Amino acid sequence: MKDHVELCESLGLIDYKRGAKISGSGTWVYTGIGAQLEWALLNFFVSEHLKDGYTMILPPHLLNYESGYTAGQFPKFSNEVFWLDGIEPHRFMLPTAETALVNLHRNEILSENELPKKYFAYTPCYRLEAGSYRTEERGMIRGYQFNKVEMVQYTTEEGSDVAFEELVNKATSLVNKLGLHFQISKLAAGDCSHSMARTYDVEVWIPSMGIYKEVSSASNGRDYQARRGMIRYRDQKSGKTKYCHTLNASGLATSRLIPAIVEQFQTEDGSVIVPEVLRPFMGGISIIKSKDHK
Repeated sequence: MKDHVELCESLGLIDYKRGAKISGSGTWVYTGIGAQLEWALLNFFVSEHLKDGYTMILPPHLLNYESGYTAGQFPKFSNEVFWLDGIEPHRFMLPTAETALVNLHRNEILSENELPKKYFAYTPCYRLEAGSYRTEERGMIRGYQFNKVEMVQYTTEEGSDVAFEELVNKATSLVNKLGLHFQISKLAAGDCSHSMARTYDVEVWIPSMGIYKEVSSASNGRDYQARRGMIRYRDQKSGKTKYCHTLNASGLATSRLIPAIVEQFQTEDGSVIVPEVLRPFMGGISIIKSKDHK
């Protein structure tokens, strides 16, 4: 059995050497069918979220400090993002679309009947967590830039737990429809982000590594982010303002899905079967063979 790095190179899906040449380590280039497979994943996620009634957002990739603070990433993790010099105000490249989405209603008072608000966004994600030379970090498993579709909900306090279950179910449904082997891990309190009260990770199996890797992290921040960003709603009965609850989940991150897909769906001759739900977005291609590499 080949690992994902060997498969992606032999099938012409990913060009790691040219990615390193034009950008540096921790990057890669999607080529040919590989680029189509990546785009098919993103289109599949978008279509599923639209069917479920979520509103699509394409946010800016450059955010201000207040956005990072509201999301709970600053000041603690302010040294883990890419900051841009020479522009005012000082801005950073978003590490996840969540950072933008949870700021859409910053300093606003919503009506209770507007809730829940359900958003999703596609963006590249930029993070200072490049891959290393360890086997576990080879290829696309960890890098400076990767693609992700992110879901965010704004809810009332009473609707918070229901929204969390919905987000977990949506993330697992996507992995199920792709036909991938996966598991759900409930994070212990000490492993959760300080801004999140509850987190479940959806993890796919990477056969060559013998481990599961996270492709979605579903979290309930309750009113933590809302307090930081003054995101409130007016209670219909009392007329008083209350803090919204904010929740997020990846739906999904692709840089670990492609390794899982090519390894779990490889055949004896080194070809890879394309998950059925992706074929309409790839012009009907059902199997990726070495002859597709041109």
